[in-house]
Amino acid sequence: MNLTMNLNQQFNFIRQSPTVALTDRIAALKTSGRTIIPLQVGDPDFETPPSVVDVAIKAIQSGLTHYAPSQGLPDLRQAVVSKLTRDNDLTYDPASEILVTHGGIHAYYLALQSILNPGDEVLIPDPTWPTHANMVTMLRGNVVRVPALAENRFIPPIDSWGKALTPKTRLIVLNYPSNPTGAYPSREYLSRLQDFAAANNLWIVSDEVYENLYYNEKPTSVGTFPGAKERTVLVFSLSKTYAMTGWRIGYLVAPAQIIENALKASQNSITCVAPFVQKAAAFALTNPGVQASAAEMRDSYNRRRSLVMQVAAEYKRGKVRLTPPMGAFYFFLDFRSLRMPSTEICERLLIETGVGLVPGSAFGNEGDGFARMTIAASDTELESGFRKIMDWVERQ
Repeated sequence: MNLTMNLNQQFNFIRQSPTVALTDRIAALKTSGRTIIPLQVGDPDFETPPSVVDVAIKAIQSGLTHYAPSQGLPDLRQAVVSKLTRDNDLTYDPASEILVTHGGIHAYYLALQSILNPGDEVLIPDPTWPTHANMVTMLRGNVVRVPALAENRFIPPIDSWGKALTPKTRLIVLNYPSNPTGAYPSREYLSRLQDFAAANNLWIVSDEVYENLYYNEKPTSVGTFPGAKERTVLVFSLSKTYAMTGWRIGYLVAPAQIIENALKASQNSITCVAPFVQKAAAFALTNPGVQASAAEMRDSYNRRRSLVMQVAAEYKRGKVRLTPPMGAFYFFLDFRSLRMPSTEICERLLIETGVGLVPGSAFGNEGDGFARMTIAASDTELESGFRKIMDWVERQ
């Protein structure tokens, strides 16, 4: 008997993380002696603020190395509530509406696990981060992609949500500022989307892990509107704001019935988040010095964003179209004038120029012809790598 037939067939429809696969390949190329400029990563190039590290070390030394409460330490949940009030104008109960998670991905998984039944449909913008769709598939839901075209600033028109709606639709997934496009919609748009969700009895799960990386007006949380709280689940992480990707700490903000389900799923998947990490997270969320460090990181990304635009302006032929990101730390470069699949573009750039980018098709069908480039890299690497990209395009 072929045991392969006994495996979970759902994974036939799920792709491995394109960024992880590409990073592994680049590591192999570097080992072989190639010089590669890695502009594919979604990881801040800054160190975690030293004061946050000190808090974690002291917590370890004080003996906080055993199990923690599955819902999260009370002081961290209170810190989350204080942060939500300070930054998002949101009011939540730390006892029943907050759950500490093992990073933003875990929070998103728990949100979906708490809501979806097999066969439920989920509306997801295209392009978007691959995990948003993959997780739905893993949980035996059905993904319905809603086009978010460059010509519409990567935001789906309001009426396109209605066109995708069926009796099986259960929730909408949002990610603003967006990975990979850096786009986010206006407050008016989000208000109309909440009205749509209310009229159709839909949940909204909003991945807001890039909330503090913005370059113009601060983005609005989709949970801030009257009546939104009862149907909105918010996903947050400390990874991007505080350069804490490896700490694996995030939190889920939701109505009590969602948290009740999510807590069961969390207890039976990870038990708890390390208590010394939770102590460091509580400090990061509330300490003014750490908030200042986060703002300095954002200023650096903004400067690099301007650097890319300045370099692009030197190239007159305009073969690469750039939409300056409103937030996050990526450019979604538009190579459609080359009339090549994005996988071919990125493969050739990697081999011929030594620059790593993520193919836009990894983020959905509407991403083909684009590629994601990070600005979470040093000024020198970013400028050198981007010039190599532009020079290569000029030669095509």
